[in-house]
Amino acid sequence: MAVMNLISTINHTLDLELERDERVVVFGEDVGLEGGVFRATVGLQKKYGEKRVFDTPLAESAIVGSAVGMAINGLRPVAEIQFSGFVYPAFNQIISHVARMRNRTRGRLNLPMVIRMPHGGGIKALEHHSESLDTLLGHIPGLKVVTPSTPYDAKGLLLSAIRDEDPVIFLEPSKIYRAFKQEVPEADYTIPLGKAKVLQQGNDVTVVSWGAYVHEVLKAGKLLEEEGISLEIIDLRTISPIDKETIIESVQKTGRFVVVHEAAKSFGPGAELMALVNEGAFLYLEAPPTRIAGFDVTIPIPRGEHHYFMDAKRIAHGIRQVAHY
Repeated sequence: MAVMNLISTINHTLDLELERDERVVVFGEDVGLEGGVFRATVGLQKKYGEKRVFDTPLAESAIVGSAVGMAINGLRPVAEIQFSGFVYPAFNQIISHVARMRNRTRGRLNLPMVIRMPHGGGIKALEHHSESLDTLLGHIPGLKVVTPSTPYDAKGLLLSAIRDEDPVIFLEPSKIYRAFKQEVPEADYTIPLGKAKVLQQGNDVTVVSWGAYVHEVLKAGKLLEEEGISLEIIDLRTISPIDKETIIESVQKTGRFVVVHEAAKSFGPGAELMALVNEGAFLYLEAPPTRIAGFDVTIPIPRGEHHYFMDAKRIAHGIRQVAHY
């Protein structure tokens, strides 16, 4: 076992896969020589050479478009978008080609490629550095969208993503890149995409979250436990496809449902999950399904950031209202 934080786990996982599979290539802005803005790829170019780990121009559309060509021609590209807010120029490639290639060719061509990017805020960054694109990316048919909440999960999910035969968007919560460390096996292991994880068994309220906010939900759970409120906490892990079975089974047990996410509340992934619960567990509900989410504004830049993001107390307050409905 090695003790690693999230960013060092990403580096370790890419190293593992570059060594295992010569078809894997890693590239993006400052990914090669500098090792990435967060140092996720530090040391990899020196070890594997400029043909397998390399820098690109500041052109997100070209980065993703190049990955499409590589994947079609037998490589397994892992492309990095430096910050998720920079991905918008690449949406033409993502929507028009990445997500559609298997369907367009009726299964003759597939794209085994990964697009990695830091996700969400909480690091006091500038504009376009703190975007939460869960909804925009999760809504596109043909993409798998994954976000880990721990180093252990990051390794297993990223290995699964790189080895998947179809495109995967891998969202890395930048807020917890270096927030804590965890024991991570150095050996090879994978975690299935599309499978949520029940982090805590409970009887009163089902709470679903993902990424950085899983940890705030766990803190809220401890606060509410002191009041006698028992939470069943689920880490969604994969935004698309959603693990419907795990969520419905839990709500059928607890009768109450809350979803917590960083992205803006309106038209967000919370609404989709609430619809899922209404359709699959309506007769079991003892309170209205509820969203605790970001405000419907652009995420503020550094000095106003703290007004936007939720803490355990705010989350606990929202869950408490559902529990006492």
